[in-house]
Amino acid sequence: MSAIDTLTHQHRHCDEGFAACEAAVRQQDWEAARAALTVFCQDMEGHFTIEEQALFPAFESASGQRMGPTRIMRMEHQDMRELMEDMQEALLSQHADAFLGLNDTLLILMQQHNMKEENILYPMCAELLPDMAALISQDCHV
Repeated sequence: MSAIDTLTHQHRHCDEGFAACEAAVRQQDWEAARAALTVFCQDMEGHFTIEEQALFPAFESASGQRMGPTRIMRMEHQDMRELMEDMQEALLSQHADAFLGLNDTLLILMQQHNMKEENILYPMCAELLPDMAALISQDCHV
């Protein structure tokens, strides 16, 4: 599996966890929703860590671009982290409407973010980083 395939697979894996959490909230199965959200947030953070600590610094070093696409991706990661925290709070209070509103916002952000990474950033990384697969496999656990 190529590095791009690995990272894309991580996106899809996170999408599945996201859907499981949403389904549990819609059924008002709060215990299942909490468990699914915990796993989803851990998987997302694991993916962010691979990018922020391995892939992005290597890309920035190879390209000389520190204020370009990786800066935007980091900002979006932070936005997603904040939404996930808000979702956890809504879930703790069992406020389904608040959770689902945040869920919809996160879904749109994730879709847009993943498209940018998969169609623009990852191919740029693959072109500049011949060792991209080894780079991400060091921390790859999702």
